[in-house]
Amino acid sequence: MRILAFFIALHMACVTLNGAWFTPASETPEALLHPLCGGADPWFCQYDGTYYYCYSVGNGVGVKCASSLETLADAEGVTVYTAPGEGAFSRNYWAPELYRIDGRWYIYVAADDGENENHRMYVLSCDTPMGEYQMEGKLSATTDKWAIDGTLLQLNGALYFIWSGWEGDADGRQDLYIAPMDSPTRISGERVRISKPRYKWEKRGMPINEGPAALYDNGNTYVVFSASGSWTDDYCLGMLRLIGNDPLQAKNWAKCPVPVFKKTKTVFGPGHCSFVASPDGSEQYIVYHGNTESGTGWGGRSVRIQRISRRFGIPVFGKPVCE
Repeated sequence: MRILAFFIALHMACVTLNGAWFTPASETPEALLHPLCGGADPWFCQYDGTYYYCYSVGNGVGVKCASSLETLADAEGVTVYTAPGEGAFSRNYWAPELYRIDGRWYIYVAADDGENENHRMYVLSCDTPMGEYQMEGKLSATTDKWAIDGTLLQLNGALYFIWSGWEGDADGRQDLYIAPMDSPTRISGERVRISKPRYKWEKRGMPINEGPAALYDNGNTYVVFSASGSWTDDYCLGMLRLIGNDPLQAKNWAKCPVPVFKKTKTVFGPGHCSFVASPDGSEQYIVYHGNTESGTGWGGRSVRIQRISRRFGIPVFGKPVCE
């Protein structure tokens, strides 16, 4: 019955919005600051009244902090980790994410040795959010396949890791996988695929599901992910909803059949998001990157932030806004 109710709500949203899971332009959530700054794969989080922005710094990771979202992008950043000169995790640090778990801070980031096929997920840790982080090691299931864009799902006191990976050892398609964790630094079970590209909007440029981010809203658990090639104008966001109690069961994840955030006539390739709340928790925001010119691919991305609204009890992200 919960699955049926979810798809009825999806259908109502799609019909009401003329086939697209967006609010009409007049109801588009107001942009807080747009764009915030140049950059890609933005990860924002908040703890104890302070906002943090975690980002790649060449072969390393940086963190900024501020007392408000309005001033976060302009805050002075600190390089909290620099990769060794050689080795398995010496190059290509992508999409770091910052978390505080049981009083300690962790950063999850993809890295390789200079060869993309060797990309794996790694975890760093530190006592303070902007201190000197130490490498804890690689995060992988026993299959140990190509992996990027790792994120945490925290549910009912349990910890899970979700990432984008290859089914085998060759490029050509990226799927979303989940695995249980018995600590912030260790995967404790085999991976389970919870999503693979199946719709046309997930296959532009290349069949890709990547950049997962957990969204907890109104008692429901969602995973919002990026679809299609990140170098294309058609990069967009899709959404899974957990229906059931066990996130390790692929059948318990329902995918919205249409993108929940996509290009407009003035914004191209919106994707790779994170979520952050206002200080009092009364509002939620989506943080993402996008381009203002068609065809600029990876070269013209900037970080943006907009408020989230709801329709039929489901999060609605509106349309990407352009100044």
